Parts: sequence; structure tokens; C-alpha cells
Amino acid sequence: MMKDILEEIVAHKRVEVEEFKQVLPSHRLYQMVSRKIDEQGCLQVGGSMRAALLTSDTGIISEFKRKSPSKGWIKKEGKASVIPLSYQQSGASALSILTDTTYFGGYDDFILTARESGVTIPILYKNFVVDEYQLFQARYVGASAVLLIAADLSMEECRSLLHTAHEIGLEVLLEMHSEHDLDYAALEPDMYGINNRNLGTFITDVDNSFRLAGRLPEHVCTVSESGISHPETVRKLRQAGFNGFLIGENFMKTDDPGKALSDFISALRQ
Repeated sequence: MMKDILEEIVAHKRVEVEEFKQVLPSHRLYQMVSRKIDEQGCLQVGGSMRAALLTSDTGIISEFKRKSPSKGWIKKEGKASVIPLSYQQSGASALSILTDTTYFGGYDDFILTARESGVTIPILYKNFVVDEYQLFQARYVGASAVLLIAADLSMEECRSLLHTAHEIGLEVLLEMHSEHDLDYAALEPDMYGINNRNLGTFITDVDNSFRLAGRLPEHVCTVSESGISHPETVRKLRQAGFNGFLIGENFMKTDDPGKALSDFISALRQ
């Protein structure tokens, strides 16, 4: 029962990716990405997310998230042309943009739109990645990094996707949730994430980050994800060794997410 929601999402995602391939065959998408790499080089668009987090005094990754399976619509009217740029202007170290449509109300085009609006900082392509095709989608729309979720993938699948991501100029945030997932840390991703939300039940517990912090490798870039709503929590997580803090719902549920971030950073720096 614990993995029901995750299993449903992943099963749907595999069908969805095959449908995408019918519309835009893999070889054509790969050619489109190759042309972009020829034009831009193979560096991360928007720069290195890992470097941004390691050098930031806040480490906040602000998330553009309009909907969730557990809460329904959070901000249905939220615009990718407005909120991501307001996050950047308010001091976000990096952005996360949900691109899953069915469960999170997102689209790949949200990243393109954010870039066109003036976003220049790193953007994480936040989705349930199960196929290398999605990595090319992420690179094409202007993502800097991609999320890989240990619970979605076998060790070999994860290793292969990580390798391909690096080949096309994407960093990888590898998300782990449980003791079992920590085996995946051996794959040496660019960023090591601990998700405080159980992806089976969608129940959130920030203590998960504190429990698992000491089990991560030393001297790596670490990110605590989900359920963070107070500056004091960020301070404590930083003391526990975390560099990045992914916060979405806490900002998106307000009238002005950019201002909410600005206020949060001000309180964090006091």
C-alpha cells in the first residue's frame, strides 16, 4: 500500500513517454538536442546547480508547482512567465519546475517560458524520469539539471540515466527517501537529495532529512526536499550539513510567491 501513488504515477509515465515518442520520434528529438548542444556547447544552461547551491548563503531552490496529488490545485492560475522570474528576482539560488501534467499540472514548456521571461539561474526539470527520452526533453527546453528518483529506478537504470544526462550537459539531483535508497549514493550524482515526503503516501516528515543526513557521503552537495516551511528549519538543516533546500508549496500557496520567498530569505538572514 505504501507505494500505491508512486506506482500509479510511474506506470502512467511509461505510457505517456511512449505516446510522446509517437508524436516526436526519439531520433528527431535527439537531433534537435544535438543542434542545441552544437550552438550552446555542452555546459549546463543557466549554469551549474551544484555550484550555485555550494556557493549560496541560502541554498533555496524555489519550486513552481501548481498542483499535487495530495492537495489538488495549489495555484491553478500560476504563470510560468511570472512566478519563476519573480523567484529569481527575490533571491532564489535555483529553481525547480514541475513538468508532469496529469498529477502536478505542469508542462515542459513551462521551462521554455521561464527562460524566455528572463530566468538565467539553474532550473531543475522535476518529473518522474524513467526513460532517457525525458532527459533529452529536459535539455531541449533549457533545464540545467534533472531529478532522478531512486524509488522509481533499478540501480542499473539509474546509472545509465545519470551517464546520459552528463553526456548532454545536465546535472543530476538523485532523490532518496529511505535507508534502502541510500545504496544509490554510490552512483555519485552531482547532488544528493533526501525527500521528506513519502512518495507512496505523500505524508511529509522533515525529520527524515535529519535521520539520513549522517548516512550521506562527506563533502558532497546535499539537498533537503519537501515540507520545509520555516526559516529555522533551514538553519537546522544547514547545521546538519545540507546545502540546498527545495521549497514549493510554502511559497506557491500565497498570493505572491516571489514576495513570500523574499520575506523567507529576510527572516533566514536575521
